[in-house]
Amino acid sequence: MSKNYVKVKRYYDSRLWSVAMVHTAVGKWITAEEYTTITGQTYESEEQ
Repeated sequence: MSKNYVKVKRYYDSRLWSVAMVHTAVGKWITAEEYTTITGQTYESEEQ
């Protein structure tokens, strides 16, 4: 588990952060797998 996983999940669950904000945190604060766990959506990189 990433160092900031709990913090990001709490922000998202409290509706302080949107899905887009959680997406931005991938690579910096959380992993792509953690993104999926938090949001229920598959992470897709913007670099395609």
